[in-house]
Amino acid sequence: MTDAEKTADGGPAAAGMTADGTAEAPAAVPGAGMVADSGGSAGPQSRTTDIVPGPGGVMTDEVGVVTGDLTLRTEYADGKVTLRVQYKDADEWYAVTGASVKLADPAGLDAVHDVAVGLLHRPEG
Repeated sequence: MTDAEKTADGGPAAAGMTADGTAEAPAAVPGAGMVADSGGSAGPQSRTTDIVPGPGGVMTDEVGVVTGDLTLRTEYADGKVTLRVQYKDADEWYAVTGASVKLADPAGLDAVHDVAVGLLHRPEG
């Protein structure tokens, strides 16, 4: 058992939670690798992962709910992180409703992306 799988008293943690009660990064999703679209902390950065949302899909600002095979992109620019989705291999990107927030340190982009994937990727329902 790794430290991430234990609570502060040494016992096992609830699935998906760290010892301090926060959500842990999801395990690797087969076939859904994270891709860094651009590097360097000076300019815009993003991370991309293919997902399959659970029942109810993902609510977007532009077109409402999207379902099926999607690609999730977590973007960081100008001190803000924004989640967007697209139908896999499509051209159009849609803003995930309520998924834009200030992020002081771009080093947190990977963590935000991992949490977003953990919340939205639900192929089993």
